Amino acid sequence: MAFPPEWGSKIMETLANLAMGFSIALTPYTLMLAIIGCFVGTIIGALPGLGPSNGVALLIPISFSMGLDAISALVLLTSVYYGAMYGGRISSILLNIPGDEPAMMTTLDGYPMAKQGKASEALVVSGVASFVGAMLATIGLMIFAPYLARVAYQFGPAEYFALYMLAFCTLGGIGSSNQAKTAMAAAIGLGIAMIGMDKTTGMPRFTFGELHLMDGVDFLVAIVGLFAVAEVFHFIESHGKDSAIGVKLGKILVPWRMLKQTSGAMLRGTGIGFVAGVLPGAGASLGSFLAYMAEKSVAKGADKASFGKGNPKGVAAPEAGNNAAAGGALVPMLTLGVPGSGTTAVLLALLLTLNITPGPLLFAERPEVVWSLIASLLIANVVLLLMNVPMVKVFVKILSVPAWVLLPGVTMIAFVGIYSLTGSSFDMLLMVAFGVLGYVMRKLGIPTVPVILGILLGNAMEDNLRRAMVLSNGDWWYLLSSPIAIGLLIAAIVGFVAPIFLRRILKKPAVPHDPTLNED
Repeated sequence: MAFPPEWGSKIMETLANLAMGFSIALTPYTLMLAIIGCFVGTIIGALPGLGPSNGVALLIPISFSMGLDAISALVLLTSVYYGAMYGGRISSILLNIPGDEPAMMTTLDGYPMAKQGKASEALVVSGVASFVGAMLATIGLMIFAPYLARVAYQFGPAEYFALYMLAFCTLGGIGSSNQAKTAMAAAIGLGIAMIGMDKTTGMPRFTFGELHLMDGVDFLVAIVGLFAVAEVFHFIESHGKDSAIGVKLGKILVPWRMLKQTSGAMLRGTGIGFVAGVLPGAGASLGSFLAYMAEKSVAKGADKASFGKGNPKGVAAPEAGNNAAAGGALVPMLTLGVPGSGTTAVLLALLLTLNITPGPLLFAERPEVVWSLIASLLIANVVLLLMNVPMVKVFVKILSVPAWVLLPGVTMIAFVGIYSLTGSSFDMLLMVAFGVLGYVMRKLGIPTVPVILGILLGNAMEDNLRRAMVLSNGDWWYLLSSPIAIGLLIAAIVGFVAPIFLRRILKKPAVPHDPTLNED
């Protein structure tokens, strides 16, 4: 089969541009910035409450004070971005406290693995999955950016609303034991997302006269409260009996067999996360969630039942998904000038400050910026893999720190981190209130992840619904105006209804066990 001749010329052009990018990225100074960015980003990602967007925002003034040029500043901050996406998994697996919002899904199976003494295996699997997701996403950015930008154009308000509807309707798969409790948790999250000033009417909603709530509830406050503070309350009550702290750990080895078993999950998570990242506004949180749910849906039998109890695929899929989404989010930023996530919105502001205008002409007018960035990201991924896997031994040592030192320390870091970002003592009290809510929900068996997803995605879902209504003059049929929207809504309905019937089938009485039969 002969390939069209223009394909050969495009491949040669891409390779020539990549060689130019590597010639810039491999200079000692740029390489040093990439390594520093990876290290700093990993630490920022591991600290509860900071996350990549805040980490990048905090480092922008430092990059200007260093007098960095456009390429150097972009390399440093994107390395911090990728490093933070890697680092978010550390506290998620070891302490059940997500370092950032995309790492929430990693807690579902990563922390149970840590409690079983498999913390090192979980960290290695997550590190390799992060590498696979980020590396393939960067290659995808290099090859498919112009084409994927056209796909993103097809998504309007109706399509985005349908996409978020799909996310919420499949939430029941997380709380597989009780779909009603999961739906209740998602409703609580959506309700919290509605708090604040209505963007359309300018009227306050659910603020109860409290001025501090006019801007809404910061999702970082909710994340740290529901996970970090609630974990402290639970630890105090149980005296550490249901915690990974102090668990005896086996010999730390690279789990080659486990990596082979999870390779499919990594690749599927990468594909889903990359597409979610390309869609402006979807972001890594949705990418990691969809990757986890997709992996759980393709699992069968005992493998499916083990999700949420320490299944390595439940670590590999969301980690590959959120790191692929980080790379995918750069596609609309560079090709359309539209940020695909909160962190790329900060990077977009940096580019504009440096007099670089992202858009379709960027690849033609400033190829040295784009291709040196892509080359630096490829190098950063290798650096992060080489940095993170050998450091697993160091990370795992956290679990051997006495609980009376570790938990107050983590909580103090969380409080200081949130206060440094918001500067509000009210947010400190609100964080404790979320901690109490998380503790009560845990006692009642209600999952907390859907609450966070409701807070994260609720405003975007409402905004797109309102835009759709404005464009259609209030015609609800506009939500079914495209094949993409119809397909997503059908998938949402099936995703919500199917588990109800499947559970009924699975709950049929089993055949009585005959003790006289020999079991193999």
